[in-house]
Amino acid sequence: MFVPQVLDPAKARTIDEFIAELRLLKAWAGNPSITEITRRIHRDWQRAGRPRGEWPARSTVGNCFQMGRRRPNADLLLAVVQALVGSDEAIVSGWRQSLRAVFGEAEAAARVSAYDRLPTGLSAFAGRTGLMVQMKALLDSDGQIPAVALEGMAGVGKTSLALHVAHRLLAEEPTDIPVLFAHLRGSAAQDPDADPAAVLETFLRLLGITGDRIPYDLNARSALYRQVLAGTGALIVLDDAADTGQLRPLLPGTSGCRTLITSRRTLDGLTEAARLPVPPLDPDDSLELLRAAAGAERLDSDLSAVHQMASLLGHLPLALSVIGRHIREHPAWALGDYYREPLITLALEDGVRTALAASDTRLPPGARQLLRLLALHPPTEVETAGAAALLGEPSAAAEHHLAALAAEHLIERTAPHRFRVHPLTHAYAEERLCIDEPATHIRQALARLSEHGRSRGADMRLETRSIRGFRLPVPRQHAAADREKSSPLPQPHTGRVLAA
Repeated sequence: MFVPQVLDPAKARTIDEFIAELRLLKAWAGNPSITEITRRIHRDWQRAGRPRGEWPARSTVGNCFQMGRRRPNADLLLAVVQALVGSDEAIVSGWRQSLRAVFGEAEAAARVSAYDRLPTGLSAFAGRTGLMVQMKALLDSDGQIPAVALEGMAGVGKTSLALHVAHRLLAEEPTDIPVLFAHLRGSAAQDPDADPAAVLETFLRLLGITGDRIPYDLNARSALYRQVLAGTGALIVLDDAADTGQLRPLLPGTSGCRTLITSRRTLDGLTEAARLPVPPLDPDDSLELLRAAAGAERLDSDLSAVHQMASLLGHLPLALSVIGRHIREHPAWALGDYYREPLITLALEDGVRTALAASDTRLPPGARQLLRLLALHPPTEVETAGAAALLGEPSAAAEHHLAALAAEHLIERTAPHRFRVHPLTHAYAEERLCIDEPATHIRQALARLSEHGRSRGADMRLETRSIRGFRLPVPRQHAAADREKSSPLPQPHTGRVLAA
C-alpha cells in the first residue's frame, strides 16, 4: 500500500504530534467514521483471538484522536493505525517505532527534579549589587503578584543569582514558609523540557496533597496548586525555563507568593513577571570572582594582567570560575603561562563549550549556520547587512536568524540591525565552523563578505588565519590583494601582555 510521504509519524516528538499525524492518516484513508474504525478493530482482534472483554468501546476509539492525553493506550493506537492502513506490516511497523519514541520522550519529560528546599553548595558569587536591589524591590512589591524572570546567555550566572537572592529572602523570613524548587530543563541538550503537569504533581505532593486528590488535567492541577499556595507566602524557584507555555501553569498567581525564574531564552509574552536581563560582570566584579575562585594570593601580584584575562573571557562568570579553578589547581603555572596557552580553549573545555552547545542545539537550521559563519566576521558588532552577505540571503532572512540567536542570548542586540557577539560565542563559532561547514561554503561566504565590505567602503580585510587548526581559505580573486595588505601572522607572545 502506498502512503503519501507527507504522512510521516517519525517526525512526531510528542503524543499530541503523533495524534495529529494519526488524524492525517484517517483523512488519507477516506475519513471513515469512528463507528467503522471500531468495527474494523473488533474484526481484527476477533481474528487474533483476543477475548471480547478487551474489545474497545466506540467512545474509547474516538478518544484516540483527542489531543491533550498524557498516556493513551499504545496497543489501541496501533490497532487504529492497522484499521486505517490494513494489513501492511511495514507501514504499521513504522508507526509502532514512532510511538515507542514518543512514549520514551513523554516518560523522560515526566521525570522531574523538584524539591521542597533550595539547592545548597552554591558556587562562588560576586557583584550583581544593582540587580539584587532591583529584584528585591520587585519581589517585595505590595498589591502585586511578585515574580522576576532572569534572562541571559549560558554561563552568565542566572541560577547563582536567583539562588543567592532566594537564600537571602529565606534568611529574612521570621517563620518557615513553603519553598519549592524545580529544574525545568529548558536548555538541556539531551533531555526534553520538563512536563509542567509532572512538575505540578510533584509540587502538590510536596505540599501535602495525596495522590488520590491530584487531578489528571493540567489546568485542574494548576488551579489546585494555586488554591493550596494562597496565603502561604511561598517562595518558588523555577530554574532553566523553556518558554512561557511551560511556565504559566507553575506560577502561583496569588499575592504574597514570590517566584524567581531563570531562562536562557527571551520570554516574550510573559506579562506575569518582571523580566530582567543578566549581563556579564563588570570588570571589578570579574576580578572579585576570579579572586574567590583562584585565591587572592595568586592574583594580587599582577592585577592589570588579571583584568585583561577577564576581558578576553568576556567577563562571563562560568568562564571566570573555570579559569580561576584552573589557577588554584595548578600552582606550578605562573600567570604568564596563561598568556601563552590558549586561555579561551581552557575555558571552553571545562564547561563553557557544553553550555553554549546546549543553546546551539535548540536553534533552527538557518540560525545555526549563521552562528558558524559569524566566525568569519571580525569580532566586532555585526550588522544585518553583513550577516546577509555571509549567508547569501536577503536582509529580512538574516534579521530573522539574528533575532533567533538573540532570543537564545548567543548574541546581543545593541541597536536596530546591529548585534554584538560575545568573545566566547565567537570562539565557539570558530570551533564549529570547519567541522560543520564545507570549505566551498566558507570560500563563498568570505567572497560575499569581502564584496560587501568593498561596496560599503569599509575596511573589511580578510586575513588568512587559522581557526582551531584549520586555515581559513581566502577567495582566489582577492588572495593577492589580501596578501599585500595583510601583515604576517603574530608569533606566540612571550611577554606580559595578552594578545586580543
